[in-house]
Amino acid sequence: MWRDFVNELWRIFKDPGVTVIFIVATLAYPLIYKAVYWNEQITDVPVAVVDLSNSPASRDFLHKWNASPDVKLCYTCTSMAEAEKLLRNQKVHGIIYFPRDYEKQLADPLGQAHISLYCDMSSFLYMKAIYLSCNQVMLESMRNIQIDRYEQMGMGKEFAWALVQDAPYSETALFTPTGGYGSFLIPAVLVLILHQTLLFGICMLGGTAREENIDQYSFHSLIGRACAYFLIYYALAAILLGFFPRLFDIPHIGAIGDLLLFIVPYILAVVFFSMCVSVFIRNRESGLVLLISTSLIFLFMAGISWPKEMIPNAWLYLSYFIPYTWGAHGFIHINSMGASLATTSMEYIALWGLTALYFVLAVGLFYSKRQRLLTAPRTY
Repeated sequence: MWRDFVNELWRIFKDPGVTVIFIVATLAYPLIYKAVYWNEQITDVPVAVVDLSNSPASRDFLHKWNASPDVKLCYTCTSMAEAEKLLRNQKVHGIIYFPRDYEKQLADPLGQAHISLYCDMSSFLYMKAIYLSCNQVMLESMRNIQIDRYEQMGMGKEFAWALVQDAPYSETALFTPTGGYGSFLIPAVLVLILHQTLLFGICMLGGTAREENIDQYSFHSLIGRACAYFLIYYALAAILLGFFPRLFDIPHIGAIGDLLLFIVPYILAVVFFSMCVSVFIRNRESGLVLLISTSLIFLFMAGISWPKEMIPNAWLYLSYFIPYTWGAHGFIHINSMGASLATTSMEYIALWGLTALYFVLAVGLFYSKRQRLLTAPRTY
């Protein structure tokens, strides 16, 4: 086992391709993702206005909305056709429409005024900036309108204000104070990078050994190689998951000790999972196909970037056998939500279960593969 451990370390650092995947890619990918999502929130999104009301009430609404840092009222159009043309040409990413009877309906105690908002859905961030900022202005305007209507009914201003503020609330963003997409996505991506680069690297080494007819299917080879991978990736995981969130100022309120204990079964589960997959790799390049074809699938199946309730049961049950699913949820619970290892016990136990499952499966696959190689006819 010691000989296989040393030989595998030598093979890793002697192979430039594997070294790049294991070390350079693992540490460089987070920097690239952070650079992409450096500005987590969009500001001054251009919007077109179609104000057929042209009243003090509509102008007051637009003045308050334009004061928001999220949007910028760039065009005033005389018709929806003109505004739609601007939207199709990507000169604006939203349209707000006031009908002619907007102020009349506001003045009517029983009237109901309507505002139409159209958002560019080609980007979630555009829609979020336009919709949320407009919604905040609308809620404030509704409060003032209600007070005015109560005063018209003969109520005092203080009593009218008390009725409007009967159920006051305050909004607090938990775990992602900035509300940015990067703070939400990057923690899950960090865990995925560990999973996919380890899978790719082990498959590359397995394909190379098969091309060079290197016997790597003995039990002591399995243990020795697994220890080599674990040694390298535990150090990388400690840097990636423990240091990078602090470097990037991503929410990190969990205990570092709980995190270091949690990543032990995660790395082991990924190692044995990857070694099982490597048995079926015939050449060095096949691992690249796995990396490209499974990365987005694993991210969606984990229920991080897409709600679990929207995932079909068949895919959801399949995701339970992917170490990344439990690793991503556990890391987010500990790092971003401040959970302890005890309160993340389900993910922790599941990862140890997957470690045992894939270890037994790897032993069986290695034994079967070795038996076939020993009984295969030799050609001279």
